[in-house]
Amino acid sequence: MDNMFGFADELGPAKIIHVYEPAIGLKGILVIDNVARGPSIGGLRIAPDVSANECFRLARAMTLKNAAADLPHGGGKMVIYGDPKMPLQQKQQIVRAAADSLRNEEDYIFGPDMGTNEECMAWVRDEIGRSVGLPEELGGIPLDQLGATGWGLMHATEVALQHLDFDLTEARVAIQGFGSVGKHSARYLHDKGARIVAVNDSRGTVYNQQGLDIEALFELKKLGKSVADFSGGKTLERDAIIAIDCDIWIPAARPDVIHEGNVQQMRTKLIVQGANIPVTEGAEKYLYEHGVLCVPDFIANAGGVICAAMEYKGATEHAAMTTIAEKVAGNTRKVLEISANDGIQPREAAVKMATDRVKKAMALRRWSLFSTAPHFL
Repeated sequence: MDNMFGFADELGPAKIIHVYEPAIGLKGILVIDNVARGPSIGGLRIAPDVSANECFRLARAMTLKNAAADLPHGGGKMVIYGDPKMPLQQKQQIVRAAADSLRNEEDYIFGPDMGTNEECMAWVRDEIGRSVGLPEELGGIPLDQLGATGWGLMHATEVALQHLDFDLTEARVAIQGFGSVGKHSARYLHDKGARIVAVNDSRGTVYNQQGLDIEALFELKKLGKSVADFSGGKTLERDAIIAIDCDIWIPAARPDVIHEGNVQQMRTKLIVQGANIPVTEGAEKYLYEHGVLCVPDFIANAGGVICAAMEYKGATEHAAMTTIAEKVAGNTRKVLEISANDGIQPREAAVKMATDRVKKAMALRRWSLFSTAPHFL
């Protein structure tokens, strides 16, 4: 079939599946990008405004992330259109229905993402027995409680700083997005001596050049409040986080928050990408040309999927956290060395490294004999 979306290439996607159950308000898209290395792992996201193209880009990021981390998994992503803050009963009905509709798609393993959590993954497991990011009571490793992605992000940051002229002690950090990834990144970096000067969420930004009280912010978020309600800093509008003068800037929320229209506002030396696809291609090129070091998303934020893959194999919490540290630090080091030696952007180096691994796997699989044009279901 012709590729109606215009984004198929030599790696995939293998399948694009539309899920629709109007009686309960379920509408979603699953993109299984590439399964040459094994069944795909990718998060289930609930959001009102995600396009098919964005879903594919997120699935491709998972293909590259899993390959870069040398996991026996391909990449996929599922999006359900809706308000992530919908009533719990409605969310459970929709998530269960989505899982049931994909019962036979064994090349996709559900994981948590924006708008979903461990409880959602428990519903999926109850329906089809195929999910990661489970509650501890079901044998899961508590990703959000441990902050697996933030733990990896901290190790990526430490390696990146070896290529810059400052260290982590007293480094000024701004974090865009104060959900699970942002909160734990703040905690781990703060414990290493960094100064968290600004954070934001959907309602606003809070800024204090002397450093924010991270534990107090944690308690505020537990109460369901916004960082904009925090009294320990100056409250600014949400997107003011982009122009904060800092040493390290961490995007930890939605895609494409830095783009050609706002990249010139940035005043930082290092960007460590906690979110998936948070910087557009053009903006990342601009930053590279202006001396800002960017650690790509699928290198820096792989901690969560590494933990999930190890959970799927029955590994312990300690083994997972140790592996995250080793893999994320090692891959960051390798990518930045290639970038420096070859005079190319870190993303170019990372994509080449991961793509080479996927292609080698494809050459050994019957999958490689088929057209890369996606199957639409």
